Amino acid sequence: MPDKFDPYRERLVIETQTAWKVEAAEMDEATRTRIALELHEHPADASHIEYLRMHTGFCRRITVTEADLDRLGMGA
Repeated sequence: MPDKFDPYRERLVIETQTAWKVEAAEMDEATRTRIALELHEHPADASHIEYLRMHTGFCRRITVTEADLDRLGMGA
């Protein structure tokens, strides 16, 4: 279950991860990198965000959804 954007945890993010659904599998690596950068630059806008507790902070994992792709103009 996704978390809600949390400004407190955001200040403690030390690592980021991007998970991709099957519909993004055919995208080239440059496009996927651009999408991941955009989502992590504006995490409050991401549809599916999780904060994973680490020893020294949090890892922000964003799962790219169809809604994110549509919002970024990359949807089908």
